[in-house]
Amino acid sequence: MHPVEVKSALESMVCLVDTREQDTPRLRERLKEIGCPWERKKLNFGDYSVKCDAIDLSETIAVERKMDLDELCNCYCKERKRFEREFERAKQAGAKVYLLIEDGSWEDAYSGKYRSQMSPESLVASIQAWLARYNCQVIFCRQHTTGKLIHDILYRELKEALEKHEPDSGEDQGPC
Repeated sequence: MHPVEVKSALESMVCLVDTREQDTPRLRERLKEIGCPWERKKLNFGDYSVKCDAIDLSETIAVERKMDLDELCNCYCKERKRFEREFERAKQAGAKVYLLIEDGSWEDAYSGKYRSQMSPESLVASIQAWLARYNCQVIFCRQHTTGKLIHDILYRELKEALEKHEPDSGEDQGPC
């Protein structure tokens, strides 16, 4: 796409929020922090994705948000099969997933600074297995940064996709 078309398409950016994300005061605050229009949509994987007038990236880009290391531990223990299926769907679609973990860090994971009974070795091994198996990026952040970070990740992915995007060739291009 031409840079002017990219700029115009970016102005129509809409954050897609999975319908399974619970409607809580924190979600509403996060959506304000994201700072662009949003709509609910059942996503095949992840909690957030993006679309605009030109393209929908919900099958290629996702942000999976976890509120802390305890929730992530639960996903790797009690919910492991469901969590694996979600990431397998993303992998089969050739999608890139950002695993965004609030209020945690590699240091916390390695030192066991969380409430779960999962050992630090098992947690770190599980996170690293996800990095190796899936087209996944792990990002740690503070809760108050989450909305802005989700916006910026989705904006950048949308911009990159638009710059590579070829508009439909059905229009008359005039004489060659």
